[in-house]
Amino acid sequence: MTDKQRKILVTSALPYANGPIHLGHLVEYIQTDIWTRFQNQRGNHCTYVCADDAHGTPIMLKADQMGVTPEALISQVSQEHQRDFAGFMVGFDNYYSTHSEENKHFASLIYTRLRDGGHIAKKTITQAYDPEKEMFLPDRFVKGDCPKCGAQDQYGDSCEVCGATYSPVELKNAYSAVSGAKPIEKESEHYFFKLADFENTLRNWVDSCVQEQMIHKLNEWFESGLQNWDISRDAPYWGFEIPDAPGKYFYVWLDAPIGYMASFKNWCEKNSVDFDEYWNEASDTELYHFIGKDIAYFHTLFWPAMLEGAGFRKPTKVFCHGFLTVNGQKMSKSRGTFIMAETYLKHLRPEYLRYYFAAKLGSGIDDIDLSLDDFRMRVNADLVNKVVNIASRCAGFIHKKFAGQLADTLAEPALYDEAVASGELIANAYEAREYGKAMREIMHLADKANQYIDTAEPWVLAKQEGKEQQVQDCCTMGINLFRVIVSYLAPVLPQVAADTAAFLNIDGFAWGAIKTPLLNHQINKFKPLMQRIEEDSINAMIEDSKATLAAIAAATPAAPTAEKTELEKNPVADEITFDDFAKVDLRVARIAKAEHVKGADKLLQLTLDLGGETRNVFAGIKSAYNPEDLEGKLTVMVANLAPRKMKFGMSEGMVLAAGPGGKDLWILEPHEGAQPGMRIM
Repeated sequence: MTDKQRKILVTSALPYANGPIHLGHLVEYIQTDIWTRFQNQRGNHCTYVCADDAHGTPIMLKADQMGVTPEALISQVSQEHQRDFAGFMVGFDNYYSTHSEENKHFASLIYTRLRDGGHIAKKTITQAYDPEKEMFLPDRFVKGDCPKCGAQDQYGDSCEVCGATYSPVELKNAYSAVSGAKPIEKESEHYFFKLADFENTLRNWVDSCVQEQMIHKLNEWFESGLQNWDISRDAPYWGFEIPDAPGKYFYVWLDAPIGYMASFKNWCEKNSVDFDEYWNEASDTELYHFIGKDIAYFHTLFWPAMLEGAGFRKPTKVFCHGFLTVNGQKMSKSRGTFIMAETYLKHLRPEYLRYYFAAKLGSGIDDIDLSLDDFRMRVNADLVNKVVNIASRCAGFIHKKFAGQLADTLAEPALYDEAVASGELIANAYEAREYGKAMREIMHLADKANQYIDTAEPWVLAKQEGKEQQVQDCCTMGINLFRVIVSYLAPVLPQVAADTAAFLNIDGFAWGAIKTPLLNHQINKFKPLMQRIEEDSINAMIEDSKATLAAIAAATPAAPTAEKTELEKNPVADEITFDDFAKVDLRVARIAKAEHVKGADKLLQLTLDLGGETRNVFAGIKSAYNPEDLEGKLTVMVANLAPRKMKFGMSEGMVLAAGPGGKDLWILEPHEGAQPGMRIM
């Protein structure tokens, strides 16, 4: 570690302001918070900012569904987000919103600089348009049948069944997810950012600032050619209007990353910090973005190109990460494993999850799995049985026999020096975001500390007369090893660290402070720091999650859907063979007579002429036809249907009709030239 204090600005991706935080989100915020806490513990000046991503069509439409303004919706969601983040001890220095004056200022500034630099183009494009809502539809708000595989109810940009990509106009049976209406095509002039202008700059930047696993994917995008990026949307749209384009608004992905700048600017104003020192092109400060691999395209191409074109510094690094699965599968609402942050916190301590994520995380982009059985066993084994156990085995003796006073020497100074020396290996792992490696090394130290206590056996010595000093010495050694281990875990377990500091009667856990052991030092009475996770708590969380999600679904207004086709309303019946069909004898018949049936609400009595014989048939078509309108018409009947005795008489066949019922019924009528008695082939 150098003596120079680093100035670091860290961000996490902005959560979208139309829904709650769940455990999948927390993979990112917990790992970012750990890294930030570690940097500050090492003596660096590390600032962590974030904000709600508060613009775009989904927020506008959800607010409309709820009967509130977008401002009211994003204000409510912001409070919920901040509550959940605080519950998981994610320590932002500033949490803000992209719906702010600072964001509007920087969005306009960056756009005008790009425009004046010749990096903005205009083009008339054809888009899907909702004629009922009178609005252009984003791709994800057009749904229909996949043009490749025919899967129903797919989004307008890609099929979740076969993986095909396409444009909304290619969908079959397309409908608006806003109103259910069939979209039409409509032209509009849009504004485009000329991304290809920055290809050389981006290639050089990507090679040194993005993880190796992501570079391969980025190279694919380079090889396929960087396309102009549509940065405008038409009214009505919830966002900022483009300065020189009335009725045109910045696409949400343009002003979303600008939220990093806006949140930091807001923090700078409140703390008298020079914003430009961090964001000008010549800055020697460090800027790191933690993001999910699914939004790498925006953060590793568009965002650095925007900054370059507008005269701001580019990120030092962009750290991408993978997704979260639960019990080896995608998070599931039906199984209760799509767990909201608020639901988790009702049942389990947040530091359990912080530690488990840390134990699983590396510096790559691989997905991580939250195996609930492994989660319970690992937390109990590592944190309760190993780490906390060190203090609980030693603290009682120091408190009862020595009034809380530690010895003035270390019983095993070489072991203590070894633990302190491990700090650089652990620090390097934290710095590289190899948290799993750091946790393994820390647990290795915890094993050594417990082995030392097992060998020293203070509980045996305490029963032997004249062994008091040995008891104090070995317990002092155990307490000091515990202090070192908690110091290394402090970025992951901030509450345990705070409670341990109170127990040890120290100010905190500055990384370098552990070089000096606590000797001849007064500690306080030990209180339990962490309880075991019981299986009942996890089961209760899962059941609560199911109930919570069901309540949310019940309270959410149903999204519009396209009107079902007749085939969807009445699917084709089970397959039959030709021999089965050949048994049905369909004949042309003339309706010789039609009359009401006394006492029947739905039936008409028909006398059908088959060209030589007549049949009496009761047909449920009274709601659609007057008897006098039917007489003389040709129709089709099932001639070999077994007669059926009804309340009103014997029915000797069946006429064929189509429609859902009521007034919407139409009897089948053969074309002119057909004669009564002819067989339908």
